[in-house]
Amino acid sequence: MKRLSRQLFQQGFILPPNLSCGTLADFPERVVQFGEGNFLRAFADWMLDVLNEKGLFGGKVVVVQPIRRGLAATLNEQDGLYTVLLRGVQNGAVVETRRIVTAISRALNPYDAWEALAQCFRSPALRFVISNTTEAGITFANEAYRRGQCPESFPAKVTALLFERFLAVGGDAARGLIFLPCELIERNGDALRRCALQHAEAWGLGQAFADWVRGANYFVNTLVDRIVPGYPRDEAALLARELGYEDELLDAGEVFHLWVIEGPRRLAEEIPFHRVGLNVVWTDDLTPYRARKVRILNGAHTASVLAAFHGGMNTVREMVEDPVFGAFVRRAIFEEILPTVPLPESEKAAYAEAVLERFRNPFIRHDLLSIALNSVSKWTVRVLPSLLDYFRARGCLPPLLCFSLAALLYFYRGRRTGPDTITGLRDHETYLVHDEPEVLAFFDACWEAPELRRDVRQLVAKVLGNEGMWGADLNRVGDLAGTVIRALEAIQADGMRQAVQKLLG
Repeated sequence: MKRLSRQLFQQGFILPPNLSCGTLADFPERVVQFGEGNFLRAFADWMLDVLNEKGLFGGKVVVVQPIRRGLAATLNEQDGLYTVLLRGVQNGAVVETRRIVTAISRALNPYDAWEALAQCFRSPALRFVISNTTEAGITFANEAYRRGQCPESFPAKVTALLFERFLAVGGDAARGLIFLPCELIERNGDALRRCALQHAEAWGLGQAFADWVRGANYFVNTLVDRIVPGYPRDEAALLARELGYEDELLDAGEVFHLWVIEGPRRLAEEIPFHRVGLNVVWTDDLTPYRARKVRILNGAHTASVLAAFHGGMNTVREMVEDPVFGAFVRRAIFEEILPTVPLPESEKAAYAEAVLERFRNPFIRHDLLSIALNSVSKWTVRVLPSLLDYFRARGCLPPLLCFSLAALLYFYRGRRTGPDTITGLRDHETYLVHDEPEVLAFFDACWEAPELRRDVRQLVAKVLGNEGMWGADLNRVGDLAGTVIRALEAIQADGMRQAVQKLLG
């Protein structure tokens, strides 16, 4: 069977009746996207593809893998083409769409093709920059600037590339860019602009450049929502037969989608998602949208998946349908997370029930280990604010959210097997923990230290005291340390499932 590519169409490939395809027309490269993973390809690129098909955008996407290892080569082998499979239940009816996305022109590995990427930023056609580099991606890292060489961090890359554009356009205020970051951190656009300005100052790029970054470019704050498990490995062979081609980048997600953008509404006309019925909201304040989504949907994921995984579960659907871990998720949402979300009770409850329905989507296999990626930064952003607000409001700690921190410590117990991996053990089965190298190095040192392995109290105190990970010394939050110690001891003594059962009572 032939692989998906432009050549497939040149050889007379006929679309099956249940498969649509975006336009294969050549458009200028108007978008640079940092992040080639499942989410953006089934979200932003899918939306742009719809706009192109309707003749409302007329632009291609240059995809950049933000780290040294990625999917750029695979994307190029398929000429940027891939299939998005969306399935779900809406109003009681099964909905499924299949679409070949054609919005991507090419993919770049910036460590090998920095000049090609710089040329993209010098191009007068470029207008938008989209990104999803995980919650840990938008942080300032003090690194040297060497023109012509690819920096390591995402904000440093952005600054160096903006400087190339600034020089190419002679500081023209009309040639600024619109940044649409999709990282799930609070006020992500503001954070990215702040990091860029820090780099500009640290590198001595001049006041004129800093003023241009600040005044000519839009760094809008956004919030994104769609569950995208990605490659449907268990169905890949069947789907290939149905589609009539092989697709190594086949991307499965749910039908539901939401993109909230806080920025000048006139910018919406430059990228008019609203004209094709896509669920994109331009607003003056995304705060309530963020509180609802990050704390309830993402918070429920992050607070529960590590415990559920060590309890024998492998997917989100298994977790929510299990009598023990399903009860854990539901109680965590309704008893400990919802009280901290500043929205009307009926609205919060309705959204929470919809989230649980999405978790039970029978067409989505959302692996717990995929959600576990970068769990430390996710827990800090998605769960810790609910825990702290609950403690401030009630004067006591939320037991299930505290238990989730103990489950995180237990999940990160293992042997360092690479710069960005730890190999853990579940029963007699190994699994990989993926996170930032410094995070893994810290946990590796903690669990390998004989005195800490013998004394859970010392280990918990050391982990909770890492202000670089949590943004504060969590030992100072009431009896959080004691609560985590007791939970970790219960997990080690009884196993995860029984520990959760006892916690639920």
